[in-house]
Amino acid sequence: EKAVNLKKDLAEMQEWMTQAEEEYLEKDFEYKSPEELENAVEEMKRAKEDVLQKEVRVKILKDNIKMLATKVPSSGQDLASELNVVLENYQLLCNRIRGKCHTLEARMIALCLEISEVWSCWIELLQYLDLETAWLNNLEERVQMTGNLPDKLDAVNDALESLESVLRHPADNRTQIRELGQTLIDGGILDDIISEKLEAFNARYEELSHLAVSRQITLEQQLQTMRETDHMLQVLQESLGDLDRQLTSYLTDRIDAFQMPQEAQ
Repeated sequence: EKAVNLKKDLAEMQEWMTQAEEEYLEKDFEYKSPEELENAVEEMKRAKEDVLQKEVRVKILKDNIKMLATKVPSSGQDLASELNVVLENYQLLCNRIRGKCHTLEARMIALCLEISEVWSCWIELLQYLDLETAWLNNLEERVQMTGNLPDKLDAVNDALESLESVLRHPADNRTQIRELGQTLIDGGILDDIISEKLEAFNARYEELSHLAVSRQITLEQQLQTMRETDHMLQVLQESLGDLDRQLTSYLTDRIDAFQMPQEAQ
C-alpha cells in the first residue's frame, strides 16, 4: 500500500511539473510596454518560488522511496527508477525557470537603460530647442526693428549690422536637433510629439530666416543708395563751395560781369 501511495505521489508530482512547464515556460509573448514586462518578471519570480517550494516534497519522496527500498527491495527499485525521472525533470524545470527569470530580469534592466537613454536624449533635444527658440525670438525682434527706420545713413547701417550679427548664428544647434529628433523617431519613441515639435520649429525657422535674409538684402540696397546719394550731395556741395568762392573772388576783385559772361551767368 505504501508503494502504491508513493507511486501515486510521483505521478502527481510529474503531472504538476507538466502543468508548471505549460504555464510558466511555454507562455511567451512580446512585451510591448514596461508594465507588461514588469508583470512578467514578477510572475516568473512567483513561479520560481513555487517550484523551489516543491523541493521539500521531492526530498520527502526521495527519503520515503529509499526507506521502502531497504524494506522491500523489489518495489523500491521500481519506484527508484521513476524517482530518478522525476528528479531529473524537476531539476530541469528549476533550471529552465531560473533561466527564464534571469532573461526577463535582464530584459527589464535593458529596457530601463533604454528608457534612461531615451529620457536623456529627449531632455537634450528640449534644451537645444529652447536655445534655438530664444535665438529665433531675438531674430524676429531684430527684423521687426528694421520696419520703421528713420531715413538716415547711420540708422540703416546700425540696423543692418545688428541683423547681420544675429544671422551669423552657427548651425551646430540645428544639427543636434535634427540628429536627436531622428534618433528618437527611428526608435519609435514619442514619434507624434517629436514630429510636431520639429515641424513647428523648422517651419518658424524657415519663415524667419527667409524674412531676415530678404530684409538684409533690402537694407543693403537701401544703404548703397543712401551712400551714393550722400556722395553725390557731397560732390555737389564741394562744387557749389568752389563756385561760391570763385564768384566771391570776382566780386571782391570788382571784375565786370561783361568781362566774364559765363561765370556771371
